[in-house]
Amino acid sequence: MSTLLDPSAVTKAADRVAGNESTKEGRVHQTWFRGAKGSRPPKALHMMPETAVLDYVLSGWEPPERAINENTKVTAFGSCFAAYISDWLASRHYNVLTRNKESNAYVVSCGEGMVNSFVIRQQFEWAFEAKKFEAPLWHGYKAEEFGYDEDVRQETLRLFNETDVFILTLGLSEVWYDEPTGGVFWRTLPKDKYDPERHKFRVSTVEENRENLREIYRLVRKHRPDAKIILTLSPIPLITTFRDESCISANSVSKAVLRVAIDEVMREFKDEGHIFYWPSYEIVADIFNYPFKEDRRHLYKSVQDFIMMTFERVWCEKGPTDHEYLRQWLRAKSAAGQLHENVDGAIGNRNLSKLRHMLNRNRISNFRVTDDKAKDMLLRFIEEEERIAEAEATAAE
Repeated sequence: MSTLLDPSAVTKAADRVAGNESTKEGRVHQTWFRGAKGSRPPKALHMMPETAVLDYVLSGWEPPERAINENTKVTAFGSCFAAYISDWLASRHYNVLTRNKESNAYVVSCGEGMVNSFVIRQQFEWAFEAKKFEAPLWHGYKAEEFGYDEDVRQETLRLFNETDVFILTLGLSEVWYDEPTGGVFWRTLPKDKYDPERHKFRVSTVEENRENLREIYRLVRKHRPDAKIILTLSPIPLITTFRDESCISANSVSKAVLRVAIDEVMREFKDEGHIFYWPSYEIVADIFNYPFKEDRRHLYKSVQDFIMMTFERVWCEKGPTDHEYLRQWLRAKSAAGQLHENVDGAIGNRNLSKLRHMLNRNRISNFRVTDDKAKDMLLRFIEEEERIAEAEATAAE
């Protein structure tokens, strides 16, 4: 008899659900209450199929409907990860306002340089309510000063007033600020402007970042009540810390502060249906083994494209097909070291014979327990590619 149908196995399973555990002697003792429902972390075998992110990361974060089509006006800015999102959506012919190079708005020319929640809030306060800032806080990529020009403000206001979906990417919680006014800089400030008596460094708190996000939400709801806000935390680590500790430790704190602030805001406003979270940070941190290039800062393109394709699949009306999604998953898993390193290149070159040869290898995945699933997935991809090629050849005749 199958163990799944064995009455004793059924009884043990029921006991475990109820919080009871059977001992070797057959006795039962109480364990901890485990709730009416729960979510457990997946094992390696669960993480091999192409649905892993959809099943184990996006649960609870999916929008009720796909809200972005080719007519939806999207504004994306914040940390450098915002550029990935903008570039991907624009390449797929979506209407990304912050890709308009003719605009003089700072969220266009320096949108991925606004790396903390303070400066994102400043842009909304400045555009929507013409708030004045006492110190020169904004500087471009060449350390040039960006002033509070009214023409630029009006252009920023125009973009915001047209936006249907705001995608805001938070990068770090370490900030440089102007002590007399309390104003926070976009990044640091030009070397020739630095005054140690005036310009200070600190790690912002969860409470400060939460309040910034709450105010951004309030401003958008006031001025653009039908617009949606998608918050995301950049997975790109700190390039430098100004704390007296390792950059790796400082990065953990920086991301944790922001992630907690986002979570608290989401718990407060999520049910209103206007603010959403996109877990790009979790996808990079928990799905892939080695997603970064040798510099440990820039993602492999195959991983980056998979994250964006997943975003498109969840948020955009015209998402990728299941086969396109499987292709990108295989490439990303290969680039990140969880499938044989040659899978990524072979798929990119459509070298099906090389892929078939890999099926004969003893192992193509990083765990023996995942290997059968990996080979089944690769075979499914190969057979669909062959079917597509055959259909294209027939259509050409």
